[in-house]
Amino acid sequence: MSRLFLDANIVIDLLEERQPFCKDAALLFAEAYHKRVQLYVSPITFATASYLLGKHNSPEAVHGLLANLRQLVRVAATDERVVDDAIISGFSDFEDALQYYSAVKAKADFIITRNGQDFILSKIPVMTASEYLAMLK
Repeated sequence: MSRLFLDANIVIDLLEERQPFCKDAALLFAEAYHKRVQLYVSPITFATASYLLGKHNSPEAVHGLLANLRQLVRVAATDERVVDDAIISGFSDFEDALQYYSAVKAKADFIITRNGQDFILSKIPVMTASEYLAMLK
């Protein structure tokens, strides 16, 4: 079973139903629901999702969406080592570095993102949701 680390943009695509990306995000989550893949996110993704969803939803609705998300994903550890590695990584964006080193700690097989350029230094294969889904066929 593949371990997929989802960048925050994939999760937000699903939760905010961003077109045209939400369909592929939903298909990835369906793969997890059917126990064909394991999905991982960093704690940062929950914070980002909460902030963005809170702009258009009640606190109760946000809590419900996050609770549903949590049922389908595992939360990758973000500890001192992840932060230290991110600081010295050479990534131009610190948040992307934190995401990457959380993926490393989770032993992810793939990083799924819409912004592959953000992970140009990745040693883990990086692809879009669409690319990963096409690979499954």
